[in-house]
Amino acid sequence: MPPVNGSPPPGILRCRSATPADADAIAALHADSWSRHYRGAYSDAYLDRDAQEDRRSVWQERFRVEPEDQLTIVAEQGGDLAGFAHTRIDADPEWGALLENLHVRHNLKRQGVGRALMAETAVALLQRRPTSPLYLWVLRQNVAAQAFYAALGGLVVGEEVAGPFPGGGTAPAYRVAWRDPRPLVGSRL
Repeated sequence: MPPVNGSPPPGILRCRSATPADADAIAALHADSWSRHYRGAYSDAYLDRDAQEDRRSVWQERFRVEPEDQLTIVAEQGGDLAGFAHTRIDADPEWGALLENLHVRHNLKRQGVGRALMAETAVALLQRRPTSPLYLWVLRQNVAAQAFYAALGGLVVGEEVAGPFPGGGTAPAYRVAWRDPRPLVGSRL
């Protein structure tokens, strides 16, 4: 069956550049993901009461400013936000672009959404900076995310205490890097 109004059929994953109209949905997913995975690092009070509004404010500001050195990609499934990735290009002179956020809706984990977002991030980065490495920080407590990045060829190249986080708190985090992000393109759906 052909797509209706240009939308893919239900169940088909589609990645695209985010727009300001996506800010609230991204903020809601961001806050939900933090609440599920960052307890113990971020304060419970912040996660339970303030994260939603804080993330909404952050994302509205990101889209208001729209700096050239950032890119945000959303994944949609059936017209709903399935996940997003946000990258700061040229964030570090040695490590290159910082994948600052990668979050997938909880009920869609392990279905290829994160892999597709990583691939699309690599494609967009390589178009802008063909020789740029890519890196991210993952909390030591987030073992599932560490396994995901390792399966995509990411190497742990450092560790430090991250934070203070919004609402307070710090936690050990690993720097995971891809000196060459081109192999990530092969994970594209």
